[in-house]
Formats: sequence, C-alpha cells, structure tokens
Amino acid sequence: MKKMRSIFFALIAIGAVTLSLRGLSESEAGLVIQRLHIGETPVTVMRKSDSPPAPAIVIAHGFSGSQQLMAPIATTLARNNYVAVTFDFSGHGRNPTPMPGGLAKLETSTAALLNDIDEVVRFAQRQPWADGRVALVGHSMATDLVVRHAIRAPQIAAVAAFSFFGEGVTRDQPKNLIIIDGAWESQRLIEAGVRVVSQAAGGTAQAGVTYGDIARGTGRRLAIARGVEHIGVLYSRDAMTETLNWMNAAFGRSESGYIDARGPWLALLFAGLIALMRPLAQFLPQVSPVPLGAGLPWRRLAPIAIAPAVLTPLILWKAPTNFLPILLGDYLVAHLAVYGVLIFAGLWLSQGGLPVFRPPRWKPLLVAAAALAAMYTLVLGLPLDAYVISYLPTGVRAPFVPIMFIGCALYFLADEWMTRGPGAAPGGYVFSKFCFVASLAIAVALNPRRLFFLVIIAIVIVILLTVYGLVGRWVYARTRDPRVGALGAAFGLAWALAVTFPIVD
Repeated sequence: MKKMRSIFFALIAIGAVTLSLRGLSESEAGLVIQRLHIGETPVTVMRKSDSPPAPAIVIAHGFSGSQQLMAPIATTLARNNYVAVTFDFSGHGRNPTPMPGGLAKLETSTAALLNDIDEVVRFAQRQPWADGRVALVGHSMATDLVVRHAIRAPQIAAVAAFSFFGEGVTRDQPKNLIIIDGAWESQRLIEAGVRVVSQAAGGTAQAGVTYGDIARGTGRRLAIARGVEHIGVLYSRDAMTETLNWMNAAFGRSESGYIDARGPWLALLFAGLIALMRPLAQFLPQVSPVPLGAGLPWRRLAPIAIAPAVLTPLILWKAPTNFLPILLGDYLVAHLAVYGVLIFAGLWLSQGGLPVFRPPRWKPLLVAAAALAAMYTLVLGLPLDAYVISYLPTGVRAPFVPIMFIGCALYFLADEWMTRGPGAAPGGYVFSKFCFVASLAIAVALNPRRLFFLVIIAIVIVILLTVYGLVGRWVYARTRDPRVGALGAAFGLAWALAVTFPIVD
C-alpha cells in the first residue's frame, strides 16, 4: 500500500512538472532568442521573428541576480514588438569578470557596473534589429545604475525602476521615469519612490498617477504592484503592465498588450519537483536501524536554539568576515559556522557529549547524502538555472563550493540533530529556523551598511530553509539519520551561495 501511494504521488508530481513546462514554453512563442557575449559579458537578445527594427530595451538585474531573473519583463516587451536585451553584470551570473571594489569601494564598483551598461547600450544601438532608440529597465541595485546612465546619456528615452533606491533624480532627469514597487516591499523603498515622484507632483505623489509630460521627457509615475515583495515584483502582472504601458507612451506606440504569466507556472513546476523528491527519498538506503537525533523537548530545545541567535551576530559584529571573494556569501558562511558551533556547545552541555559525531554506518550515510545533494543540485538546480537565476558554477565559482560547504555543514549537522529524533519538540524545526532568521536580522541591525542586502534576499533564505526542512523530514523518515538531510542541505546551500552572490576582487 505504501509503495502504491509513492507511485501515485510520483505520477501527480510528474504531471505537474510536465504541465508547467508546457506553460513556460509558451512565453517564448514566436520569439527569436540570441545568446552571445560582449567581451566577457553574457547577453541575451529577444525579439519577434517578423518585427521590423524597433526600440531596444536594455534590462539590468539586481544584486545577486542574473539575466534569467529578468526574463518575464524581457518576454513581455519582446512579444510586444520591442527588442529586449538582458545581460549579466560583472561578478554576477555567468560573467567571469569580478566586480571590482565590492561594497568597500562603492565608487569603483559603481563605475564598473555603469561601464557594463554602457557597453550593452552601445551594442544595442548599432544592431540592425534596433531603430536607434533605447530605454532602460533596472531592478533593485540596478535602479541606481540605470538612473545614473540615463542622466548622463540623454538619448535614453525612458527608465523603469523596479524596487527603486537610487539617488540623483531631479524633476526632469532622467527622462520619463516610472518607479514600480511591490506592495510588500520595505517601506523604506516605497518612501524613496514617493519622494522622487513628488518632485514633479508639486506635493505628495499618489501611486497610479502620471505627473509631468511624457512627450517632453518629464514624465514621472509611481506604481504599486499588488501582493508582491522585492523578488515577486519581477513576476507581477501589475508591474509588467505598467512597464509596457510606460514604454508605449514614451515611444508613441500601441502594442498588443501580451503580459508574461510565468509566475504560476514556475510555482507549479517547483511544487511538482519538490513533491517528486518525496518518492525519490524512498530509494535512499536506510542508514540506521533506529531513529537517531537529540530528540529534545521544548524546555531543553528553546535555550539551545535561542542562545546562538543572540550570540552569533554579536561575535561576528566586529570580526573580519571578508575572507572569500564572494560578496556577503563569506559573511553568511561565517554566520552559519559560528551558529552551528554554538548549537553543538549547547548540545554538549545538555547531553554530556556529542552523539552526532559518533561513528555512523559510513557507506550508506555517504551514499544517501550524495544522492540527496544530487537531487538538490540537479532536480531543483537545473530548472532554477533555466527559468529563474544562474545556478551553474562557472570556473571561477566552482572552487568555493567545498569551502562554503564546511560552514554550511556545521550549521545543518547541529540543527538537524537538535530538531530530529524520538520525542523531539513538535514545531521545533520551524522554531529553530525562526531563530536563525532573527539572528540574521540582528546582524543587519548591527552592521546595516555591509549587510543591508540580506534584508532583500530574506524571502529567498526562508524559502530555502523551508524546502530543506520539508525534504529533510522525508529523508529522515527513510534513513533514520538526521546527518543525511544535514549534509545534503549543506551542499545545496553551499552551491547556492557560491553561484549567486557576486564575485569581487
């Protein structure tokens, strides 16, 4: 009966994946897609196969992003007879050139990223499929960059800034600026957009109202996309509709109004893939004949979970954590490592030892952990790379995966052992993850200048921890050893950190 349930579950998951892949393929229907390089910079050009020369829209991703993340906006514009050009900034995605300066030398890094935009804009202007007119779209970090470029390049006809926090905007520079924020964004970002648009409003700007004169290049508008946050805004129908309408107004065009709707298909795809990992977990070897783990009740788990959340950011507050050329990734690994060591200390004091380090059945443990790591990086990683964000390590990034694995393993081994086992506190896993996220929030509060971007990616961290917890539960039920789920999750997170955070020199 159990085997039949697994087969039925697998068939449902495969059906969901198949249906979602079909829906995702429809977003690129009728488009010519060219993938090329400008020097070291990877570039993708999307346009209709039968379209005459048209305005080029250069689309810039945000911090830790890549051009895949901007695909919904690109296909929306391309399907409406624009030429959409996406690219990977230096240090991001598959661009092998490190981003100079990092956060320590913002002027240096800003100049390098602006140069990337300059090169892509010049490339777009001289191509036969473009009519010479150009507009810019930027998300998060890139909003400041596209605004700066447009101010010094008057040929830029319009700018769409998603999750804006740039500086230097005046009443009429850059030309035709629309700011689009998610309704669930940080209030700080929304207020920044209100202040900018209010320059043209003659008072406090209202969302959904156009101020200035688009025909004269002084158009200003603030739009709020319903029900989305910092990442979700890139998949919002409201946001894409506002962008398309703004470009049409700036270029005097009236297009068909196609809006990319891949968000629900992506949700179905990854729901299906995660669900598929449940029956796949049944093929893992059983590592232990009895369930292992600390199995702590609430009265013992709570102090061991809370203490590292408070102590870790204090320990690392003034400590040098820039030991890897991976911006913020090095801090996260240090945070994970210290956090894990502190949990181990709590377990040692509570249990009079560390059973997690007792010799396991090495062969089945390593086989199961390697299989789980492969599931995270292949079953989930390849679709992520195809549809969401650059997820395949380039030559410069690959060596950092094993280094980052060490810090990740210290955390996950400690946390999984603490929250699994007979008699474990119900909801203990969720509570421990809440403590970890709260610990990162404390770290940001102590060092906002360096760690601010952790706030922006907080939702991604929560999603990853949720997936690792759900899959880890299935894996534990099969293997009876929390170390399998811990090592698999550690490799998955180390991979994610190494391939997404910017490489700096």
